[in-house]
Amino acid sequence: MLALLIGAVALGGGFVGARNLVRRRLRFVAAVRRPAAPLVAGLAATAVALPIAALPIVTVGTAIAFGVGVASGVVSGRREPPPA
Repeated sequence: MLALLIGAVALGGGFVGARNLVRRRLRFVAAVRRPAAPLVAGLAATAVALPIAALPIVTVGTAIAFGVGVASGVVSGRREPPPA
């Protein structure tokens, strides 16, 4: 049950963090508009989170959830208009 909660927090945290980064800091960067940008960001986030999966409570599924959250945050951030 705790592992599921940690996975949900990783998914949500990755989504919100990536969306805010793309909306605020990367809005003028052309590379974030490419179709492969969410995939690359998600794979990179999963690769960074995989060593943390060696901890007893954190699993590989948590690392994958974090990567999915980052990828979907990139997609969401590049679709929304920049903050006023």
